[in-house]
Amino acid sequence: MTQLKPQQNYSTTNSKSGNELDSRISPWVARIVYPLGCYLVLPLFFKKIEVTGRENIPKSDPVIIAPTHRSRWDALIVPYAVGRLQSDRDLRFMVSEDEVKGFQGWIINRMGGFPVNTNRPQLSSVHHSIELLKQGQEMLVIFPEGGIYYDRTIHPLKRGVASIALQAETDKSERRVKILPVGIRYSQPYPQWGTEVKVDIGSPLTVADYLGDSLRKSSQKLTIELLESLQKLYEIQ
Repeated sequence: MTQLKPQQNYSTTNSKSGNELDSRISPWVARIVYPLGCYLVLPLFFKKIEVTGRENIPKSDPVIIAPTHRSRWDALIVPYAVGRLQSDRDLRFMVSEDEVKGFQGWIINRMGGFPVNTNRPQLSSVHHSIELLKQGQEMLVIFPEGGIYYDRTIHPLKRGVASIALQAETDKSERRVKILPVGIRYSQPYPQWGTEVKVDIGSPLTVADYLGDSLRKSSQKLTIELLESLQKLYEIQ
């Protein structure tokens, strides 16, 4: 088993509003949650979890992991597929502010999650995401479809993922920001005990390849490429 190493905490301040957004990973909570989820909860609930493409996970570059979103189980499936026990890298999660409440919110906050209003994303959440990626080694999970969809169709993507990635890309760093497409499929629309899961990890997109004169045009092009990558993953049997 990979040893879990202490991670840094990050806090950023929105210069316009003055609101500080904190993101942290608690080493002792991670030591419990990762093994418990990967070796007990998921294997007991799901009949089979198949993961392909782990060789595509970048080893050191800053990464936005962009999975399809089909169930609340995705919050455990993504770390199972690409998290510390597989890649030796922890994950940060941009999650709906409705989910960061109560005990669940306590766990999410200590596992690297931070809130965002999915209808009207705050500048502090966007800024924090950009700063995390600029640190040069973070893996940030953002669901590009925005919400959960209980079907097998790739829905229109929000341009926020591409915009954040492009703004985080900088010529001052030797490490290039990547976007990693991840397709998650369940054998049932609403996962129940005995459901099977298929996770396909695609080839990463190098954000610097999409830099252009206009952030809007670059984000549109990058969003289209990400959409096509996710569609190809869903075509894999």
